[in-house]
Amino acid sequence: MGVVQIVTATIAFAYTAVAIGLFVRAGLGMLELIRLGAPDKTRKGARGTRVKTMLRETLGHTRMLQWTGVGLAHWAVFFGFFLLAPALAQSYFEVLNPEWGLPIVGHWGPWLLFAEVLTVLTGLAIFALFVVRLVRQPRANRVPPQGTASDAGQRRSSSRFEGSRQWMAFYIEATIFTIVLSHMAVRTFQVALDKVPEWSSPVSSLFAGGLSDASHDALLNAITLTAGLDILVSWTFFLMLALIPSMGIGWHRVTAFFNIYFKRNADGAVSLGAAKPMLIDGEPADFETADPETQPFGVATIGDFSWKGLLDFSTCTECGRCQSQCPAWNTGKPLSPKKLITDLRDHLYEQAPYLKAAAIAKERGGEAVDPHEKINIIGNVIDPDVLWSCTTCGACVEQCPVDIEHVDTILDLRRNMVMMESDFPEEAQTMLRNLENKGNPWGENPAHRLKWAEPLDFEVPIAEAGGDFEYLYWVGCAGAYDPKAQKTSRAVATLLHDAGVKFAVLGEAETCTGDSARRIGHEFMYQMLAEQNVETLNEVGAVKIVATCPHCLNTIGNEYEDIGGKYEVVHHTELLNDLVNAGKITPVEEHEGKLTYHDPCYLGRHNRIFTPPRELLGSFAEVTEMPRTEERSFCCGAGGARMWLEEPLGKRVNRERADEAVATGAKTVAVGCPFCSTMLRDGVADAGHEDVEVIDIAQLLARTQEKRQEKAVAAD
Repeated sequence: MGVVQIVTATIAFAYTAVAIGLFVRAGLGMLELIRLGAPDKTRKGARGTRVKTMLRETLGHTRMLQWTGVGLAHWAVFFGFFLLAPALAQSYFEVLNPEWGLPIVGHWGPWLLFAEVLTVLTGLAIFALFVVRLVRQPRANRVPPQGTASDAGQRRSSSRFEGSRQWMAFYIEATIFTIVLSHMAVRTFQVALDKVPEWSSPVSSLFAGGLSDASHDALLNAITLTAGLDILVSWTFFLMLALIPSMGIGWHRVTAFFNIYFKRNADGAVSLGAAKPMLIDGEPADFETADPETQPFGVATIGDFSWKGLLDFSTCTECGRCQSQCPAWNTGKPLSPKKLITDLRDHLYEQAPYLKAAAIAKERGGEAVDPHEKINIIGNVIDPDVLWSCTTCGACVEQCPVDIEHVDTILDLRRNMVMMESDFPEEAQTMLRNLENKGNPWGENPAHRLKWAEPLDFEVPIAEAGGDFEYLYWVGCAGAYDPKAQKTSRAVATLLHDAGVKFAVLGEAETCTGDSARRIGHEFMYQMLAEQNVETLNEVGAVKIVATCPHCLNTIGNEYEDIGGKYEVVHHTELLNDLVNAGKITPVEEHEGKLTYHDPCYLGRHNRIFTPPRELLGSFAEVTEMPRTEERSFCCGAGGARMWLEEPLGKRVNRERADEAVATGAKTVAVGCPFCSTMLRDGVADAGHEDVEVIDIAQLLARTQEKRQEKAVAAD
């Protein structure tokens, strides 16, 4: 060993030991902190399935590949980061002796070729990601303000990186690129020394010729120094993680595996559809035994979050995919799902010493108490307008590559505000009071539930125990009381009747499913309504249910099972499409003019029903798609109980979607949700396009039947 090798090896091994020690300590500290979160016993079981899901999403990059180009680049960096570890191991041999290599494979041609190709791909990929980030910098993508902003502000650019800590990303990209260059440099020196065959190093060989004048000893020392640089740069990355525990863009390389493993659905389905139940002591709340004095409802302080919530916060990479898809952020509201999570993460690590101290005091028992005053998140960390801007559309959860459950976090915070503090928008009070007293958010007389059916020329049967019906038609509050939605109810009933489908309705026995109550945060009221409905449905023996409202479909089909109501629930477009395919309904008239279709969030993203509505429309019309469709469909603005709230901040969400629909040139906007129908109709009118019709698919299908009948009468 020469002087260069002795000095370089001493520094490299000492630095490695320090970095490993600090990184391990930081990792254990993070684990200790996350375990201080409230229990969540719903994440247990199905270990084999969870492992498969984790491997599929990480190795297969299934979530990242939703963004194909960036996803492929990240995939290459992912494998490069982990599979080039042997190259780092080889650097330790090279700082001791530049002619040494890994045992067995160190000088094996096929391995050298594989390592070279992977190194080059990693370099190209990280450079591509650097360019993407550079081009999409917030300052280069400014947007004008949209309406009135709250104290929490609104977006200043269209970049998904707005609000991200850019220096961290650039540092990591520079680190990976430097490691790639160091590996390539070492290989180039080895080719120049004739230590490796040129065929195994096709790229390095292109540069090795320029080193023909370098001496043998100089090249050997260059290998040692470059290998030392590789070691220092590599372990500096881990040292940075140890010093900055909130550096999610770095820590996600460790925590993402666990966050994906513990996602709500073990089979890999995104955490949408059913709302996460409110937990008390790690299990779904039982309001008959729950004590709000000792068991606060929802989340008020950082320590109230479950350990999975704390793991979510620690895993966020600040990539901004959630932000770029969020309807609130896109219309100038103060909500950015990314910033919500990063603000909570920063608060978590600010409070970490106090949380750990409190845990130690609790373990010691006796009279030891936590002397630290707990900070209420709402108003101190998160602006209330941030939470009330959310439509629970699920676009953030759908897009997150590491399966962070943003909507669950927002619902838990809302639950505490609503049930513990009675702190919610004033206009929501009317909706909640109507639900409690009348069983519907409009406050209409429950005895008028069947008035929608009065204009029909046939009698709609009422469901009874032992009744002869195949489908229970869940009309819903909108379908029963809203004049526009009543037309959809009549269209569906007529189509089912004419197709010979045996169906019945509950009539006055039907009450609100509780969707709006649950998503505004009033879990107790939701459970009261849900239990009443489940009892009624079970009494009449409902097995198959058809619903025109995706919110009703989602609640009955995905949430009632938790309280004893297991039903097969279909959307009316699914059933009508089946009837068309079976020849029981025959659309014969082509729709005139251009038509576009809006995917309701709770039908599409939450319940993955994309094809049946399009197939049904395709049987009598040609559909012109909007730019944002299916999984990336843009919300109408009504979800999350926002149907009943004012929208004073930013641009109205329904106007944004209406503008997109009108821009297609379509004169007809087909919908499959009464909330979407109301919101888009108002949005189109606000845009001054009274000539554009917003109408439910069932009504369009019913028109084809009416025209056929008119032609048949005329022919006779």
